[in-house]
Amino acid sequence: MTAPILITGAGQRIGLAFAQACLAKGQPVIATYRTYRPAVDALQKAGADCIYADFATDAGINAFIATLTKKTDCLRAIVHNASDWMPESDDTDPTDVMNAMLHVHVMAPYRINLACRGLLENGNTPTDIIHMTDYVVEKGSAKHIAYAASKAALTNLTLSFSRLLAPRVKVNSVAPSLIMFNKNDDVAYREKTLKKSLMGIEPGVDVAVQTLLFVLDNPYITGRTLSLDGGRHLM
Repeated sequence: MTAPILITGAGQRIGLAFAQACLAKGQPVIATYRTYRPAVDALQKAGADCIYADFATDAGINAFIATLTKKTDCLRAIVHNASDWMPESDDTDPTDVMNAMLHVHVMAPYRINLACRGLLENGNTPTDIIHMTDYVVEKGSAKHIAYAASKAALTNLTLSFSRLLAPRVKVNSVAPSLIMFNKNDDVAYREKTLKKSLMGIEPGVDVAVQTLLFVLDNPYITGRTLSLDGGRHLM
């Protein structure tokens, strides 16, 4: 039996696309979602085991780990894609913002990685953990301070877990910048954002899927962050 890949935040965008690509290759998938979308039903019909999970609280993380460890005794990989993009604002307590960002982007991956070590090591072939971080780690963000800080912490988890779990488990990060716009992004915003990278394009989710598959297939990369930014660091 082929061990499943756990993909968190698989209800939309990169997580959804990667889950679909895995299923198309015959790779079993366990997918998490926080907000129900029709795509969740489509994933289930395609064969994914979809689990509701709210990583913004300790109780939500605990409940998910308990559910996951009852469903499988092994994993091929974990892709930590679940994310939230909560900005600082006058209407929000900054403590609440930071706590939420740290729970989703740091505490959940940290707890899940530790809890699933045995599932990843329960076999004879190398396995993987991939943290989806963000280009913003390089420069910070005046409007999403807690978000940027939590993604930076996730990047550091990559270094620590790669040391802890080598050589049985490879641990890497993928750090995208613009992959695809949201439907409500206006023309001015799109034009401004496209000018921030050398490539100047909206590449779409396929580039993220290609990168994730590359990391999984390569046996000699661990403890690294792969930038997926179209040369944005050179602008």
